[in-house]
Amino acid sequence: MSRPVLIDNFNQIRLRMRSAAARVGRNPDAVRLVAVTKYAPLESVREALESELISEAGESRVQDAEKKIAQLGPAARRAKWRMIGHLQTNKARAAARLFDAVDSLDSERAAQALEAALIGGEKILPVLIQVKLSDRQTQHGVSCVELPALIEFVRSQSRLRLDGLMMIAPHAEPVESVRPFFRELRELRDRHLPGGLLSMGMSRDFEIAIEEGADLVRIGTRIFSQLSPASLEAPE
Repeated sequence: MSRPVLIDNFNQIRLRMRSAAARVGRNPDAVRLVAVTKYAPLESVREALESELISEAGESRVQDAEKKIAQLGPAARRAKWRMIGHLQTNKARAAARLFDAVDSLDSERAAQALEAALIGGEKILPVLIQVKLSDRQTQHGVSCVELPALIEFVRSQSRLRLDGLMMIAPHAEPVESVRPFFRELRELRDRHLPGGLLSMGMSRDFEIAIEEGADLVRIGTRIFSQLSPASLEAPE
């Protein structure tokens, strides 16, 4: 991907983020972009980092992140790295070392594994709890019923800092039909974790997520694809 296209993609996304926030009276500067780099060409990620387009990057798999961060070298240190995929407990030690935050915590077992990996060091790891609000069998996340107990468990850990909640909305048509899922996560946050962050919304639905209170949106395809700025003006 050429640098001008990459910059245009970022500019279009940020403009749409700010417009979505302004529509509902939110401070546009309060909404953060997590650039999902898992499918992006390495050189495009390097270009984005060196051009200071990325301040937070998202990766789904520990082993992929480890390889990518090593290949990027000093450029990788220009961003904070957030884990956004399911955490296997046998990868917790590596995740605790590699990532600046884990946004997909979904069980006491995973929380215990991260805590154990951090004991003895100085690092405090920010985490988000992933909540499952759809009936998709392959999707990870804690249920609404189990959420309060997991919140209390994570709060009891000394090396984990609970910052908020995360969710993945179902891929539904029309895209507007995902709005109730974002609203439900916001209501869960308000009820169980007042003031916590909300990570919700991806390439196709991030504007709706922002309108419903997202603090972080996770976008990859619309940043790193070879789309022209004009084609980015409306959701796919």
